[in-house]
Amino acid sequence: MSLLLSVNNLQVQFSTRKSFVTAVDDFSLEIKPGECVGLVGESGCGKTTTALAIMRLLPSNGKIASGDIVLDGVDLSTLSEQEMQDQRGRTVALIPQDPMASLNPTMKIGRQIGEGLRIHRGVTEADARKRALEVLEMVEMPRPSERLDQYPFELSGGLRQRVIIAMGLVCEPKLLIADEPTTALDVTIQAQILDIIDSLRSQLNMGVLLITHDMGVIAGRTDRVVVMYGGMKAEEATTDELFGSMRHPYAQALLASMPNLENTSKHELASIAGLPPDLSREIVGCRFAPRCSYATDRCHVDEPPLVFDGERSYACFHPVAGPLPIVVRSSAAAVASTTERKEILRVEGLVKEFPIKAGLIRHKVGSINAVSNVSFSINEGETFGLVGESGCGKTTIGRMVVGLETPTAGQISFEDKVVSSKSHQPSRQDRRQRQMMFQDPYSSLNPRMKVGQILQEPLMVQREGTKAQQMARVNELLLSVGLEPSAADRYPHEFSGGQRQRIGFARALALNPRLIVADEPVSALDVSIQAQILNLMKELQKEHNLSYIMVSHDLAVVYYMADTIGVMYLGKIVEIGDAESVFRSPAHPYTQGLLDAVPVPDPREARGRRGRQVRGELPSPVNPPSGCRFRTRCPRAEDICANVEPMFDSFGPSQEAACHFPLKTPVTLASRTA
Repeated sequence: MSLLLSVNNLQVQFSTRKSFVTAVDDFSLEIKPGECVGLVGESGCGKTTTALAIMRLLPSNGKIASGDIVLDGVDLSTLSEQEMQDQRGRTVALIPQDPMASLNPTMKIGRQIGEGLRIHRGVTEADARKRALEVLEMVEMPRPSERLDQYPFELSGGLRQRVIIAMGLVCEPKLLIADEPTTALDVTIQAQILDIIDSLRSQLNMGVLLITHDMGVIAGRTDRVVVMYGGMKAEEATTDELFGSMRHPYAQALLASMPNLENTSKHELASIAGLPPDLSREIVGCRFAPRCSYATDRCHVDEPPLVFDGERSYACFHPVAGPLPIVVRSSAAAVASTTERKEILRVEGLVKEFPIKAGLIRHKVGSINAVSNVSFSINEGETFGLVGESGCGKTTIGRMVVGLETPTAGQISFEDKVVSSKSHQPSRQDRRQRQMMFQDPYSSLNPRMKVGQILQEPLMVQREGTKAQQMARVNELLLSVGLEPSAADRYPHEFSGGQRQRIGFARALALNPRLIVADEPVSALDVSIQAQILNLMKELQKEHNLSYIMVSHDLAVVYYMADTIGVMYLGKIVEIGDAESVFRSPAHPYTQGLLDAVPVPDPREARGRRGRQVRGELPSPVNPPSGCRFRTRCPRAEDICANVEPMFDSFGPSQEAACHFPLKTPVTLASRTA
């Protein structure tokens, strides 16, 4: 088969005040028509820069220093800007990482999608609108004709991503570059978007370059994989070869860093120490050597050449022979987790409604039913996982638990004392034992304060110790989360995402809390950094007997961390139980749909799951469906589901679910009372 894209010996440089930084060095890549090639690696490894170089969209200080980029017989690297404009959208299209930043907030969706068609083919406004409707239907947009006259801010993240894909496909390009197209999306929406790309690739015989740091996404969607590190190719192989018998230690470490639902035991994640190399400095030897457990003296002196073995290639002096063996948790830890523990938090009948106001006098015209009659409890030293799609009410529950929101009804008891209800406003002293780790550490850290001041602030507010004692505590906190005390004199913007998450964790620990609500603490991190944070959370939980509420849409992360799981859908818990029962033998169809949507780093298993995930969009919490709220998306729904709200049934000693047609038979009353 002829090649669609051929990138040969590409070198991309960026000019700085002092010198040139080589962000991509001697990089080559090939894609055939209808083929999906995955480009994987941590942030800063050169993946997005490669994509921007192919699109000729490098920033003003960047340039293609050498190499060529041949697309369908045309060398893009030699084209003028005017000639390249004729190629973008017509022969090659880009799905960027952040759809909201790429859509014009002042233009309606239909006009934005049709713009490329008007530019490249000169069609009329009416024909462009007709084609825009066709591609919206192609990307499975709900109510596509209605969306044509909406603005980007009126759509959810998953719908905006569909719009971006539609814009890319409107002229039927030969190559689609998808740069982290699902990073910020729920697993269900992620699976739908990737299914759409797969289907369109097959229909249009379109080549796809899928860029991601998620090895699970790569496993189920690609034909070949290129692993990139430090701006260079580390390994290339077919997807099955890479996951079954990778050769480069970096590929091995990336795979070992991922929490995996297929593992029968919760083992400690193998994190990659350190960070990718600073490309502004001269690099001697193998770029991965400072982080590699196999490195020898030779690796620190000589740069390994690419070794070709059939269709596989890799650059390593000490190649490995496949994935790392799984290291299971010690039996002592397993015994400790089963001992009787005291209840620390109880949530009973929790309700939270947010009023919708309109008009000049801002009168109430409706309400958002964010949380509806939720109850659960947590024991000390244990982790309760709250999972579900965005908009299900998980974060709202977390905010009520720490006292940032007041319940509309119900109550929260902490250590047998009511700390939050409609009639009880928690005091500052009440809240100190319940702290929060926020999803975005950068936006929650004051950019005008040094890290030492940020960590000292809660101690000052609570009048904990003298100034000297407070600074000693700051140093202690930094060391406990794996940072040097010198970090206290730096500002948040001087740290990486993983380091900022550690700072956020240190701030949550400052007052020695008993309970921490961790709201999507690793959702935006590379898998290697994610593994470091999760291992750290487990280590400090054991050391300080901490309890966690782990809020996440990533079920693999929750399974790794949690003892008990609550599955939420549209403000309600639909299934609750111990982690093993819920994940190994779910009772509710929604839970099974979430599990089927989780990317797994096993190509055969991942391909077998395609099409089994939950379809459609989450209904509006302003007007939730009658009866069972999941019925509009449930493959098992019948008439009773629309008229009668299901009650909880028991499916074992510690598993309950609310469903008229569960996936397994409830235990009988006799067996429950025996």
